[in-house]
Amino acid sequence: MTAFFYVNSFSIFEAIHEQLLKKTYYIAILLVIAFFGCTKKNQQNPNVTSQEDSLATYLSKANDFSSTTKKRQDYIKKAFPIIINQSNDSLQRANLFRIANRYYNLNDWKGYHEIAQIVLEKSKSSKDTASIAKAYSYLGDYYGSQGVSDSSFMYYFKAEKIYLQRNDNYNLAKTRLNKAQLQYNESDLAGSEISVFKALSVIKEEKADDIVYDSYNLLGLLYNELGEYNKAIEYHIKALGLNNEVLPIEIQSKATSMNNLGLVYQNLNQHKRAAPYFQKGLEQKKNLIIYKPSLYGMLLDNLAYSKYKLNESNGLPELFYESLKFRDSLKLTTGVIISQIHLSEYFASKSDSKKALQYSKEALNVARNSKNHRNLLLPLKQLAIIEPAKAAVYNKEYIHINDSLQKAERSMGDKFTRIEYETDQIKDENTSLTTQNRNLVYIFGSILILGMFIYIIKAQKAKNRELLFKQEQQKVNEEIYSLMISQQSNVESIRIKEKKRVAQELHDGVLGRMFGVRMNLDGLNKIHDEAAIEKRNDYLSELKNIEQDIREISHDLNREKSELINNFVAIVDDLFENQKQTFKPKLVSTIDSTIKWESISNAIKINLYRIIQESLQNINKYANANAIHVEFKREIDNLFLEIRDDGIGFNVNRAKKGIGLQNMLSRINECKGTFEIKSKKGEGTIIIVTVPI
Repeated sequence: MTAFFYVNSFSIFEAIHEQLLKKTYYIAILLVIAFFGCTKKNQQNPNVTSQEDSLATYLSKANDFSSTTKKRQDYIKKAFPIIINQSNDSLQRANLFRIANRYYNLNDWKGYHEIAQIVLEKSKSSKDTASIAKAYSYLGDYYGSQGVSDSSFMYYFKAEKIYLQRNDNYNLAKTRLNKAQLQYNESDLAGSEISVFKALSVIKEEKADDIVYDSYNLLGLLYNELGEYNKAIEYHIKALGLNNEVLPIEIQSKATSMNNLGLVYQNLNQHKRAAPYFQKGLEQKKNLIIYKPSLYGMLLDNLAYSKYKLNESNGLPELFYESLKFRDSLKLTTGVIISQIHLSEYFASKSDSKKALQYSKEALNVARNSKNHRNLLLPLKQLAIIEPAKAAVYNKEYIHINDSLQKAERSMGDKFTRIEYETDQIKDENTSLTTQNRNLVYIFGSILILGMFIYIIKAQKAKNRELLFKQEQQKVNEEIYSLMISQQSNVESIRIKEKKRVAQELHDGVLGRMFGVRMNLDGLNKIHDEAAIEKRNDYLSELKNIEQDIREISHDLNREKSELINNFVAIVDDLFENQKQTFKPKLVSTIDSTIKWESISNAIKINLYRIIQESLQNINKYANANAIHVEFKREIDNLFLEIRDDGIGFNVNRAKKGIGLQNMLSRINECKGTFEIKSKKGEGTIIIVTVPI
């Protein structure tokens, strides 16, 4: 207890001096009483200071990264009862946030969520907007970790609105960056890029190196994902150039940037440049294991993969094993799957198919047990390569999951847009604007309806023209196919006539003469000379054998049908044969024997033929491929065509759609089918066509 007294005394007259002496006496007595009262009070509550000291100790030890998880959890449990029994003030809320942070550092999301909910309720009851916004941000972190992205985005958006109202630029930027990270995780790359630059725009005048670092780092990851590798390198170097000493040690900025730069060069297939970055990142091993163990496991695996790609045997496969063991101990599901797939690739290159298959199947099992369906893509892709007999099954599941994920990503992007823009404020503004401009809306509405009516008429005319054009094109396609069939039929007709002529000659000429010989020999058998009879019997047996052989040949020739007349397979085989004789790539074709081509319309056949023709032409021109695989197969009521090459590939998202590709799409639309192109630089190209039959 502190007391501060200020006494201003002066003496003019004796009486006044005496009065002041009396007052001083009384003040001295009061001072003594107050001193002993405070001492007694402290003696009565000795546990107050003791509890505060214990709380500080528990919170400090709970955040000791070098301690075991169990011990740190125990200290959190000891600190919580002390805090929760405090009064609901700013100190209690600050301590609750500290508890939440300890759970966050331990990846204990259940505890983190419970504390965030408690502090949100207390903040709302106290009308503490700063703490409400912070609690919303914590809840956004929790739902993001659980994969509930729409709820996570909603809480970040609520926090953002409050920070904007409070002009809290630092936390506003931090929240926008959290939104950007969430959008990146959900593959909403355009939205993520916008959110990052919004975050950077509000901290231009502020000292916030940690947010700048995270922003540059995320931009590097974004551009790496988009295939803009020069930009990715630029932003990762910017992040690396920030003062490492002022950044929180927990983020391990130097090692993080080294890993990210290495990943960019890995994507560029420049493993000689990638490997040194991973090695430099691993120089921070001691701090990484304490503060960012997941990054340590990633660096080990990335270094091992670059070494494998460079055909360096030093440290392999031990680095892969170390990374897998480390990630498994941390229960990093995605990391474990990546390590297993890399091991599978490694052993496949060493011709150890047993181990390659083992690790791929282990990765598939881990992926199936995880909540994230995206984890299934890598194992399915690898299994299709190392287990070709089941490639069709794996590829079918891969395509199904990939399509589902793409739909989910588009849906999530739409959800983010709705959450951000369909707020009460915007709804109120829209209502007010509608009321003020009702007459104007009616006018514009009438004009719009009239315009739409005119547009529909014009669109219908254009559609009719397009339909007529398609019908004409269809007729042309049918005529072309008929000409091809006719040409094939003419060739086969000549072959059949020649076969019939040979059969007639054999039957009517040779067999007739041989029959006469046999009859004469039968007549001579009446002579009973044993030697002559035996000899004649031998000749007769031989003649009968010859007669039977010639008869079988004749019947086979007559029985043979024109299997190639109107045969789509023959026409396609001619195309393949021409490809093999003219161009360098090795062509392998597979046609499912269960397909009933006679039941498939000529329109579909000619369109499929033209798609194969255009695809082979593109491969010959641009792909620089060594091998081409063409496969027809039937599944239930669908016909599948897959054209695959091992050429240089291309970026599907950035490639221009030329006339050839547009023609392919148009042909598939005519068949009411689907068309998909999969390609990456350096990984070849796959074209998948699905047509209902």
